[in-house]
Amino acid sequence: MLQRFFIFCSGADTAILEDCSPGERTKYAGIGATVFFTAVMATIASAYALYTVFDNYITAIFFGFIWGLLIFNLDRFIVSTIKKRDHFFDEFLQATPRIALAIIIAIVIAKPLELKIFEKEINQVLLEEKNEMTLANKEQLALQFTPTIDALNSEIETLKKEVVDKEAEVNAYYETYIAEAEGRKGTELIGKGPVYKEKREKHDTELAALQELRANNNEKIAATEAQIATLSSEYQTKVVNTQPVIDGFDGLMARVNALDQLPWLPSLFIFLLFLAIETAPIFAKLISPKGAYDLKLEEQESALKSWVTQQKGQREILVTTDRDVNNRVYADIAEEQELYDYKRKKARELLQMQADAFYKKQKSVL
Repeated sequence: MLQRFFIFCSGADTAILEDCSPGERTKYAGIGATVFFTAVMATIASAYALYTVFDNYITAIFFGFIWGLLIFNLDRFIVSTIKKRDHFFDEFLQATPRIALAIIIAIVIAKPLELKIFEKEINQVLLEEKNEMTLANKEQLALQFTPTIDALNSEIETLKKEVVDKEAEVNAYYETYIAEAEGRKGTELIGKGPVYKEKREKHDTELAALQELRANNNEKIAATEAQIATLSSEYQTKVVNTQPVIDGFDGLMARVNALDQLPWLPSLFIFLLFLAIETAPIFAKLISPKGAYDLKLEEQESALKSWVTQQKGQREILVTTDRDVNNRVYADIAEEQELYDYKRKKARELLQMQADAFYKKQKSVL
């Protein structure tokens, strides 16, 4: 039962194989088993690849099964259409397009399995890329806010400097009227005279201006700091909103690109393994000698070809003969006086009818 299934997978003619030796049936059962298990591997590989795309088991299994059937049909067609010939070069030339197709199929099958086999290494590469993307994203978003925040901070520093400068100025006035009172500077008279009072009033005026300036600048600084806090909040919000896009950067293309960053030798060996599996049925037929199945299939096809050629030749002879007979028949009839008289009579009647019809038409016009 299993052997018959694998023979079916090989695409061989079961009616011809029934009359062949058990060894011949075993050979084609082995070829069919290779075709079958290649399709199974293709199903698994494509299902995993589609799962990384759709993130859904049912969808991945369904389309993976469809892909496996497609690969099975292609492999079965490739193997079944390779015919044994008298020269190996002719067979290889015949199989060249099929080998190229097998290479493409091997690449398609191997790549998803490479993604699964090297999943941990790929995740590490993706993690590093995500970290770099996160930093780059923060820097790019910061470019939208940093100039404004720096300008606001500079404005705060300017407001603070105004207060400090004013405080220094007020302190200088304070030192001036104290020194006048102590007789150290100015008039150098000890006591609170007119000059002292003048300098004291100047200090008090500047002190009031300092207090007003400090209050106004504090309000401005508070408002500016509120703007900075708002901008910082918007920046953090944008960082949080864009982070899921970076976290989701693990699709099929991202994983393939990450795989390309890993050492190429292991991937090469996996590809060669699937290439060997995919091309094994083809090369098995190429290197195997002509067996009973091939001879009987060639005899069957040759007999059919001879029969078709014979039928075609007979039809051509039949058409030629029929044409010659018809020519002779019509040639003999053309010489008969009776046929000439009959056609002459009918031609006369036709001319008379045409003349009558023309006369009636002209009369109706008049």
